[in-house]
Amino acid sequence: MNEIIGYQPLVDEIKDLINKKQYQVLKLMNTETINLYWEICEEIYRQQQKKGWGKSIVQVLSNELQKEFPGAKGYSAANLWRMRNFYLTYYDSVKLAPLVREISWSNNIIIMEKCKDDLQREFYIQMVKRYGWTKRILSNFIEGQTYEKYLLNQTNFELTLPEERRIQAKLAVKDEYTFDFAELSPEYSEHELEMQLINHVREFLIEMGGDFAFIGNQYHLLVGSRDLYIDLLLFHRRLCSLVAIELKIGEFEAEYAGKMQLYLTALDEQTKLPDENPSIGIIICKSKDKTFVEYALKRTNAPIGVATYQLSASLPDNMKELLPTPEEIIKKLKIFEE
Repeated sequence: MNEIIGYQPLVDEIKDLINKKQYQVLKLMNTETINLYWEICEEIYRQQQKKGWGKSIVQVLSNELQKEFPGAKGYSAANLWRMRNFYLTYYDSVKLAPLVREISWSNNIIIMEKCKDDLQREFYIQMVKRYGWTKRILSNFIEGQTYEKYLLNQTNFELTLPEERRIQAKLAVKDEYTFDFAELSPEYSEHELEMQLINHVREFLIEMGGDFAFIGNQYHLLVGSRDLYIDLLLFHRRLCSLVAIELKIGEFEAEYAGKMQLYLTALDEQTKLPDENPSIGIIICKSKDKTFVEYALKRTNAPIGVATYQLSASLPDNMKELLPTPEEIIKKLKIFEE
C-alpha cells in the first residue's frame, strides 16, 4: 500500500475522470434512447395518418422488430404504443420536448401516464432531474399528490432560507398529512395523537416524506429556568437539518408560530451540530385559515411551515379549487429552471 502514496493524487484524479466520463456516457445513452423512441413513434404516427392504419400496425411492427433484434428490449407492442403516446403528448410542447430527454424512459412513462397536464408533468420532470428520483420514489411522490401539496403548502422559506435550500425545504413540507393509521378515540387529545404517531413511527415517517429520521418525542430543552418540550423531533437527511414538529388538534393560532420560533432558536443553540444547517419547524394543526397563516408567518424570522392533518386517506373535494391559477403555477415552476 505504501508504494502508491506518492501517486495518490494522480490515482484520485483518474478515478474522478472515469466516474465523470461514465456518467456522461450514461447520460448520452439515455438521450439517444429517447431520441430513437421519439423518431420511431413519430414515424408510426405519420404512417398511421397517411395510410389510415389502425392499432394492428403496432403489433406487426413489434413482431418484426423482435425478430430482427432478438436481444434488444423495448420493442414489445405495449412499449411501441407507449412510444406513440409519448410523441403525441410532447411533440407540440416547445418546453417539455427537450426536457423529457434528460430523464430515463421508465420515469418518462410514469410521468406521462400518471400526470394529467403539462404543468404537473413539468414539475415531476424537474424534480427527477434535480434530485435523481428513482421510479419507486417518483411513483410514491405522484401517488402522495406532492405536486398539489407543494403548490398549496404554506411556509415562510422564501424569506428565511438561502436559495440553495429553499426548494428542497418546501418539498419537505406538505400542505396536508394523512394519519389514517392512527387509532384514536372520538374525543382524542394531542397527547393521544402524538402517541399514535410514535406507535406507528414507520408509517408516520413514510407519510412525512421518506427523508426524515426520528430523534425523539417530548424532546427536552432548558432555556434559563424554563423547561421546553418539543412534541416530535426529526432529522431531514437531504436538508441536514433538525425538524421540530408541534401537533395541534384544533385550528392554527398565531402564538404557535412564536412558540415554534423559540424552539428553533433553542435547538440551534443547544442541539444542532456545527456541520448541520439551521433547524426548521412544522406546525401540524387540524385546520387553518390560509390568510391568517400567511399573516402570522410574514414577520417570523425562523423557517416555519404550517400544515393540517386528516385521519382518512381521501383528499378534500375542494383541493382542485384551491390550486393556484395556471399563471401562478408557471411562476412557481420557474424556480426549478434557475
